[in-house]
Amino acid sequence: MSQTYTRSALQAYQQVGRQAAVEEASPHRLIQMLMEGALEKIAAAKGFMERGAVQEKGAHITWAVSIIDGLRVSLDKSVGGEIAENLEELYVYMMRRLTEANLKNETALLDEVASLLGQIKSAWDAIEPEAAQLEAEKARGAAVQGG
Repeated sequence: MSQTYTRSALQAYQQVGRQAAVEEASPHRLIQMLMEGALEKIAAAKGFMERGAVQEKGAHITWAVSIIDGLRVSLDKSVGGEIAENLEELYVYMMRRLTEANLKNETALLDEVASLLGQIKSAWDAIEPEAAQLEAEKARGAAVQGG
C-alpha cells in the first residue's frame, strides 16, 4: 500500500470516528469539542507560522475564527444573561486578535487567544459533572412523561 493511500484511509477512518462522537455527544460535550478544535487549530497555525507556511497558517487561523464564531452564535443570552454577554464580547475579542495575529504574523497573539480560550474551557470542563447530571435528570423526566 502506498503511503498516500494509507494516510487517506486513516483520515477517512478518523472522520467517521469524529462524526460518530458528534452524533452521540451531549450539548455540553459539543461545546467542549468546539473549544478543543479551536485550540488545535490555533496550535497548528502557530506551528505553520513558525515554519513560514503562510497559506496553511491562514487556513488554520480562519478555521479557528470560524469555530469561535460558532461558539459565539450558540450563546443563549436569555438564559446566560450577563455571563453570555461577557462571553460574546470575549469571543469577538479573540476573533479580532486571531485576525491580527494572521496579519502581523505574531505568535504571541495566538498564545494570548489560546490562553483565554483555555481558561474558558477549563471552567466549562469543571461544570461537566453538573451538566451531565442535569441532562440525565431531563432524560429521566422525559422518559417518565412519555411512558
